[in-house]
Amino acid sequence: MDLSRIINMIINMVLRKVVGKGVDAGINYAVGRGKPAEELTPEERAQGQEAKEMAKRARQAAGLARRIGR
Repeated sequence: MDLSRIINMIINMVLRKVVGKGVDAGINYAVGRGKPAEELTPEERAQGQEAKEMAKRARQAAGLARRIGR
């Protein structure tokens, strides 16, 4: 394996992690509607938790679909 291929693999791994964290941060921001956690009502917290779980299930389903599609 040549050096450029190894570097490309490392860059892809790092980029995947960064994009994943960005997506998670965006979901958390959308769930909280931009408010700090202290300002959320209990109903908003419950709804936000449901949305986070639904997003997690959607990511898992997408990964499963990719594995099946191979």
